[in-house]
Amino acid sequence: MSPDLPEPVDLQSPELYLNRELSQLEFNFRVLAQAQDPSVPLLERLRYLCISCTNLDEFFEIRAATVRTALQFGGPTPPDGIAPARALELIHEKAGRLVDAQYRYWNETLRPELNRAGIRILARDSWNARQKRWLHKYFRDELLPVLSPLGLDPVHPFPRILNKSLNVVVVLEGKDAFGREGGMAIVRAPRSLPRIIHLPPEVSGGPYDFVLLSAVLTAFVDDLFRGMKVKGAWQFRVTRNSELFVDEEEVENLASALKDELASRGFRPAVRLEIADNCPRHIVDTLLENFGLSENAVYRINGPVNLNRVIQVYDLVTDRPELKFPPFTQGVARLDPEAPFETLRKGDVLLHHPYQSFQSVLDLLQAAANDPDVLAIKQTLYRTGKDSKIIEHLITAARNGKDVTVVVELRARFDEEANIRLADRLQEAGVQVTYGVVGHKTHAKMMLIVRREGGRLRRYAHLGTGNYHAGTARMYTDIGLMTANADIAADVHDIFQQLSGLSPAIKLRRLLQSPFTLHKSLLAKIAREAEHARAGRGGHIIAKMNALNEASVIRALYEASRAGARIELIVRGACCLRPGVPGVSDNITVRSVVGRFLEHSRVYWFGNAGKPEIFCSSADWMERNLLRRVETCFPILDPKLAARVFDEELANYLADNLQAWRLLPDGSYERVRPEGDEMPHSAQAALLARFCR
Repeated sequence: MSPDLPEPVDLQSPELYLNRELSQLEFNFRVLAQAQDPSVPLLERLRYLCISCTNLDEFFEIRAATVRTALQFGGPTPPDGIAPARALELIHEKAGRLVDAQYRYWNETLRPELNRAGIRILARDSWNARQKRWLHKYFRDELLPVLSPLGLDPVHPFPRILNKSLNVVVVLEGKDAFGREGGMAIVRAPRSLPRIIHLPPEVSGGPYDFVLLSAVLTAFVDDLFRGMKVKGAWQFRVTRNSELFVDEEEVENLASALKDELASRGFRPAVRLEIADNCPRHIVDTLLENFGLSENAVYRINGPVNLNRVIQVYDLVTDRPELKFPPFTQGVARLDPEAPFETLRKGDVLLHHPYQSFQSVLDLLQAAANDPDVLAIKQTLYRTGKDSKIIEHLITAARNGKDVTVVVELRARFDEEANIRLADRLQEAGVQVTYGVVGHKTHAKMMLIVRREGGRLRRYAHLGTGNYHAGTARMYTDIGLMTANADIAADVHDIFQQLSGLSPAIKLRRLLQSPFTLHKSLLAKIAREAEHARAGRGGHIIAKMNALNEASVIRALYEASRAGARIELIVRGACCLRPGVPGVSDNITVRSVVGRFLEHSRVYWFGNAGKPEIFCSSADWMERNLLRRVETCFPILDPKLAARVFDEELANYLADNLQAWRLLPDGSYERVRPEGDEMPHSAQAALLARFCR
């Protein structure tokens, strides 16, 4: 073999791939590290802890549930080659370490620090007589009227327990009014009441004293069973599979089928049991038997089983600004809200959220809704949030006689019910609503405006990496492009025609699209960088995304690395590529940035031998995004804007040495710190300083 050629390697070998689920759990350790960082304001640390708990809930509802389903019914072998049974063992082992770390930090560090700051989450053993009297009255007045304890006996078998609901299992001794012997009962906490009770200052002595509803319920549960002796009461919570399954080709009405599926989501197969750590063994065994779970799915909790609910404290503490991140005023893009179309005819406008306001998008849509020269508006909606101005402007446009078409993705996970209601509301206002394509979620973020100008029609487009959601646009980092470029706008038009009609695959001019051209184009561009490297032209790829798991893309990156191309990846969450493997991925680095804002933008840059290309996209480099969803990937054609995206989203993040983590070959992450004379640099802080006040 020529000495210039690398030794042959089987790039499909399972050893070259990290497990997706374990990598996702690693991300939650990085979120927890934010909570443990003393430089982060105290209430923000509380928020990060709760986010790590909520993330873990969703992980079990979706990812662990998927592995459990594969164990039961089979499925394709993942690239890492780990069988479902072994994967579940590893998941429970790593998740167990995460849960232990969460509660150890809560009990030993965060809760005491909150106490010292005058924000007290009072445990039962710390209530004084006055507090106990007030809480007992609260129990009798607020809880007791809505509680319905369920005694377990041959007539009352084990009840159906709702997904993630707070419950208390009670062991009783004695006889009830009908002479029935005591045994076990289940009490479900009312879903209509807040999980955090804010004690009045005159009762507690301080402005910010709180008690968890679970503590009140267990403290006074004996009031429910008068005449019997409560031997013990232990809170528990079960997490269930929350993936919805609808055979779209077998249903005539997707919205109706989803409504039926949503009704049963809360009672699907269990995947995890959380229970108080002092619960007796026989109670745990009974619960496991009823939920069909094995021992490794039990998480014994030293604290409240619904710790994520403590996040309510963040909003309830209203006058302690020093305990939260400083507020900021978002920058405004150079879009004249009075003449947005004139602005876009002069040149493209780039938006970088949350540093620049989402208001520019709203201004553009509002202007279109009220402009007599606008004939049509087309829009995709994946997640919008409550009381969305986007929806109001679309309804206004329809009422003003414009042709408004909206592609609503009903299957946006955990927003299905909200999107069904949204679709109904839009249709009632005269908007033409379509649900996209059978078998493919519509995840693309795009808006098209058709306007009559000087006797001809002109199109304006907005494309983004994030949802049309004003709330997340203040918390997520995303890129948006507003343009009057004829080719891009024509491509957006053609994609809308595909989504709302039955047209064949269309050759696009500028955009790349899943599931047709994006995957193939990525592989081709990666291969081109490999060829540049082989020819001595310095192949170079920089890409930023939320997750990376698509096996053929990973293999292409390995090939490019072996050819000598330099590959720098910024992957926030799960990454199945294993960097730093000798002879395979020596030239690949992977980092993750976790900070104040959720990193959500997807940006791909290819050096192309001195003629660089840069794209922004709604798609991660994941199998589902590249092969099973409708996604868009759009080039930044204006050289000044392309330089901005490169500087702000790539070079800036590669220089981060305060909030960045480096992925190691074994799948673990290490914190990046300033070295030598290196100045400390936070990518997000730099952008806040650049754009915001």
